[in-house]
Amino acid sequence: MLFLALLASFTSLTFASPSAVSFPSEDPSDKWLAPRQSPSAYPAHTIDMLIDHFPQSPRYAPHTNATFKQRYFFDSSYYKTGGPVYLYIGGETSGESRFSNLETGIIQILMEATNGLGVILENRFYGESYPFNTSTTDQLAYMTTEQTIADNAYFAQRATFPGIGGNLTAPGTPWILYGGSLAGAQTAFSVKTYGDILYGGIASSGTIEAVLAYPQWYDPIQKFGPSDCIASINAIIDKMDQLVSSNNTGAVQQLKAIFGLEALSDNRDFAMTIAFPLNSRIALVGGPMNYPTNTWQELNWYPAYGSDDFFLFCSNVTNINAPENITSVDNVLANYTNGEPWTNLGNYAQYVKEVLLPLCPSADFDSTACFGTQNVSYWADTTNSGLRSYLYSTCTEQGAYQVAPASGPSLISRVLQVDYTQQWCTWAFPSGTYNSIPDTPDLSRYNVYGGFNMSADRLAFIDGNSDVWLDLCYHSNDAPPRYSSDLHPEYLIATGGHHWDSYGIKDIPAEPQFIMQAHLWEIRTVQKWLRMRQ
Repeated sequence: MLFLALLASFTSLTFASPSAVSFPSEDPSDKWLAPRQSPSAYPAHTIDMLIDHFPQSPRYAPHTNATFKQRYFFDSSYYKTGGPVYLYIGGETSGESRFSNLETGIIQILMEATNGLGVILENRFYGESYPFNTSTTDQLAYMTTEQTIADNAYFAQRATFPGIGGNLTAPGTPWILYGGSLAGAQTAFSVKTYGDILYGGIASSGTIEAVLAYPQWYDPIQKFGPSDCIASINAIIDKMDQLVSSNNTGAVQQLKAIFGLEALSDNRDFAMTIAFPLNSRIALVGGPMNYPTNTWQELNWYPAYGSDDFFLFCSNVTNINAPENITSVDNVLANYTNGEPWTNLGNYAQYVKEVLLPLCPSADFDSTACFGTQNVSYWADTTNSGLRSYLYSTCTEQGAYQVAPASGPSLISRVLQVDYTQQWCTWAFPSGTYNSIPDTPDLSRYNVYGGFNMSADRLAFIDGNSDVWLDLCYHSNDAPPRYSSDLHPEYLIATGGHHWDSYGIKDIPAEPQFIMQAHLWEIRTVQKWLRMRQ
């Protein structure tokens, strides 16, 4: 769900030599559109936010009446008296990471169309909005969905905007929320729970349904990815899993060595590492809370906001002009598969060696500084970090562990199952004095808002049909049929990815048609809602 992408570009697609695999560009000008205004135009403001909004709930005993400094940033460039406030939910990152939404993205689009003011609220336990100096299990007891969405309502009723005259608090002023991914779900939950305060919201790729295991993450890749690349990876994984299931440790070690990863002692760490070009981050299977290359999720309709890493990976895997020293690798393990070659194994392994392994300069590949995960003390570090906060939410409420499917083709090894992620939860969050995590995530804490059946007046859902998170969103293949209305609008972007509507270029007519139409729909939707108040 998140998305701390490296946003890098690759330039070469073929193996002219073993060193011809391209590396990420370090030129930051490659990554972003020029901002409408400099980041200094968005100074951080703070509100004294309650740590505990529920003093009567035994869930948070013993209670505290203390507050913490929660940051927010606003843009009033388009504001005119009587205009709405657009609250962008910060989600699982810092407020600064969301500035593009004020500068060129969806909030800028809506502000300009309706004379609104835009504000980003940094989520509790992210950025610099930490209630405590550390994040122990007891302190993280306040890192819950219900506390987070209560922040949104509390803020809307008390926010001040220096330099702006008048009272812009809710519900006197219409506050319309927007969030993408996890923040999209929090947008939906906020509007449903606090509809008397928050006037409306747009949940983009909002992951509103919680499940424990989420193998469907790979479904769009299987469906829409380059078929020869996908077939090659599926076949290689099938052969690998045959070696593992037959307990052929010698052959598995040979396979690891082909990738330069023989030092990895845990087969799951090996499987995770070679899956980095395919999968996502954060306690799902994407590594020690990171993913070093961009994936299908980071594809975008506008190059400056995305990365082609996935397609360049596939181009390298399927390179028919690779030199013989690479293609010959396809036959190294054929004696374990009845003489059948491991087609494109050499290309796959070369990509890993040239692109992933250099990201570990020490070459201590089995350490948590690189690709190993089997270090309890690493996970138990209570230093404040967004990754630790997200892991806690994953382990306690959200789930969605990225695993291999129970049947059918798989792009990741079938050794990657729930227990792999769950061990990190156990190591990271030992029982405290007052708080302990469940054996597996308590999904009811998240699904209490309705899951696929949730609805609220003036709550819009917009998703992309090629999004890896689609099957946790409103338009999931597992959800009931959807029918749109002005009070309950919904929109599915054809060929759309993960909250693609959140991105903009300050020129709607110049956008691809399917994005332009989504943005025009969002403008119309909000304008209709605002007219309902007149």
